[in-house]
Amino acid sequence: MTSLYWKSFASACLCVTLSHPAWSAGGIEIPGYAPATGVERSYRVQKATETDMSFWFDKPGASAMTMRGAFRQRMTVLSRDEDGMRVRWSLSADLPEGMAGLADSYQMNLLYRNSLTAYGTASLELETDLNGNPRDLSGVDQIVAHMRAIAASGPGGVPAAPQSGVYDIIAKLEANPLQIVAALVPEAQLLATGQSYQAETMEIGQASATSRDEDYDGVSVPVTSTWTLKSTDATARTATLSLSEEADAAAFSQSQQPAIANLMSGFAERAKNLTADQLASVKRASKNRSVELVVSLNDGSTLEASEIVTVEAGGTRLRTYTHIEREDMPASLPLPAVLTAKDLQTPDLHIDPLPSAKAGPGILDELSTPPAPPKASQTVTPDNDGPKAIAPVSLEVKSAKVVSALTSFGSELDIMLTPESAAKFQDFTQAAVGEITQVLINDKVVIEPRILTPIPGGHIVINGEQDPKLLKVMAEQLALPGAKIVVRLRP
Repeated sequence: MTSLYWKSFASACLCVTLSHPAWSAGGIEIPGYAPATGVERSYRVQKATETDMSFWFDKPGASAMTMRGAFRQRMTVLSRDEDGMRVRWSLSADLPEGMAGLADSYQMNLLYRNSLTAYGTASLELETDLNGNPRDLSGVDQIVAHMRAIAASGPGGVPAAPQSGVYDIIAKLEANPLQIVAALVPEAQLLATGQSYQAETMEIGQASATSRDEDYDGVSVPVTSTWTLKSTDATARTATLSLSEEADAAAFSQSQQPAIANLMSGFAERAKNLTADQLASVKRASKNRSVELVVSLNDGSTLEASEIVTVEAGGTRLRTYTHIEREDMPASLPLPAVLTAKDLQTPDLHIDPLPSAKAGPGILDELSTPPAPPKASQTVTPDNDGPKAIAPVSLEVKSAKVVSALTSFGSELDIMLTPESAAKFQDFTQAAVGEITQVLINDKVVIEPRILTPIPGGHIVINGEQDPKLLKVMAEQLALPGAKIVVRLRP
């Protein structure tokens, strides 16, 4: 078995608290997510990005560009219990039949094919929460090793230079393996947005708003989320929900000033001639997200999703579009025009394919085999009294900091153990495979993950439903000299 990294992502902020449907005077009950196990579902996915930098260019044709992609991805829920699910995604860069326009207008497919080759796999196995939000990823060691091999050989046999940035990417993946999920199957998070482990009754047309603070490079940015049940279809047994999210403009603008300054330095001559109003406009930034979801009233699963995210900063605008539909169900949401246009103004990219000899699902085949039995270690007492004989372990912390979560607006506490404690932690997790454990900070339980494989590296990320302010307090406590955490089996 390859190592499984211990991660927990916030879902409460992004997912409606959604079990059998029932209509009543109080509204409509949307069931909790209860997917069938062992059943493969196919999804048609269309994506596009629009980049507009016309503010900085005299010729609009050189500034506004669109890239798009179309894919057919497959997902199977392998198992499900009271703590979460194990899910396999089978991935493909092939263009589905019947797509609008010429194949060469789908440049994302060419880039995605190279991504699958670089990561060395066409499938991922994830551990998710009961909403379907990714928490853990299997096979990280193999993927990182494959990427290092690719970098060492390089295209044409020329090794990648240290300053090329490839090794920075690999380091980031090692620090946060769920970036692999975001790169290869972001659909998992979008589908989870409309799913919840428990049922909730909603009224058509009634909006429900919540707010939270998110960290952007040290700047706290308030984000407002508004959920609305738009309609239901009794024949199709579906409910259509909408979600809008908007970051506070002033705080978000503040968080983007370093990036805006870098952008302006690239257009130094034009920036010198900006009027006061233009300069003020360039220094403003905004971010908003609009999502529509069609949810099954039979099992609470997301059948269709359409998302638009818009970021404006520094006189530029980036807008991303994503549409997902399950192929065995009829589609009902309108497609943005950019996804159906036959002619697009696309960037003139020359994308050379990477060698793909090892790309394929085989790299993760061993993940379906049972874990090796625990080896003897100092965390198991000599009486061999089964799992409960595994002793608690005190671990020294090398560093702790609050960082932005990858697949949501949220924050997470990133903990790195000392080398000695990393070894103890690996021994503990090897002995505790299959068991539910606890992480304690100052004698308080902060997460309760189930150990699925041994965890090397001494890297732990804590999130869940933790308050960002609480995460900051924990980070400050763990940054003190001699700070420790305790891991143990759940009593």
